[in-house]
Amino acid sequence: MITRTKQLLEEFDLEGHPMTKFSTGEDDQDKTKKHVGDEYFLTSGDKIRYFLEEDAVGPDGKLNRSKERAVNKIGHALHELDPVFRDVTLNNPRLKAIAKDLHFHSNPLVLQSMVICKQPEIGGKGRHLSVSGNRSSLLIVPEHNDSTFLYTSPPSALGFWFALEACTELNGALSFLPGSHLNTDITKRFVRMPEGGTDFEPIVNIEKPLDLRESSREDALPIASDYKLETCEAGSLVLIHGSVIHKSERNTSNLTRYAYTFHMIEGQPLATYDKKNWLQPTDEMPFTPLFGTVNA
Repeated sequence: MITRTKQLLEEFDLEGHPMTKFSTGEDDQDKTKKHVGDEYFLTSGDKIRYFLEEDAVGPDGKLNRSKERAVNKIGHALHELDPVFRDVTLNNPRLKAIAKDLHFHSNPLVLQSMVICKQPEIGGKGRHLSVSGNRSSLLIVPEHNDSTFLYTSPPSALGFWFALEACTELNGALSFLPGSHLNTDITKRFVRMPEGGTDFEPIVNIEKPLDLRESSREDALPIASDYKLETCEAGSLVLIHGSVIHKSERNTSNLTRYAYTFHMIEGQPLATYDKKNWLQPTDEMPFTPLFGTVNA
């Protein structure tokens, strides 16, 4: 996967790309800030698209470094459209065996695959796009849980996160708040707004995650007060519960920290993924049932 990632970066064609930089959300009054348009982001669920680091684009709208060192992430349909990532994600007997052994989903659906590049010296903290009107900004998210961004009723998201390179304290390894998935409610969700763009919407009827519905919070361990840094070697697989609070710090090293990640949610009838979510399936590319996948 690391070889294919580098090939994708080399193949990245700048012609026709929006070439806009992502805002941290702290300087919306700066009119020189440019933003990726709604369409490029919101229609990326069935495509392979390149999203740039905020600090990689200068005031003139041009890259201030090589394109290979300017990309924040590549997404969001690598698992369907790229043969290498498709084989790892959908045609992988070992991965399917893991999914079955977890007993987390009955009918797991695969969605939102991406390579996160975490570039040297500029690779920011964990980020998510927020689209408003005809522009979007990549908001720095110091800590979050994935079910906020891939919401189902009841919550059912599970992340599969592959380290393509060694993840260290200096290059932005993941950190987790131990026990937080057992006690943290999903109280908001990232949605498409009726007037266009995206925003966070409060959840009125809070539900327990699907896999924890039979458990009691009285039996759960208290949430730890400190994050636990999880450094790992290249090739490691990290499973991320949709409710666990996690983050990654800025990459302050001179090394990249490439990772490949995708998510699974529960399908009907046990969970519902509605049209409010920012990422939407299409008629041509519905979310893929993991256990119904055949070689292609």
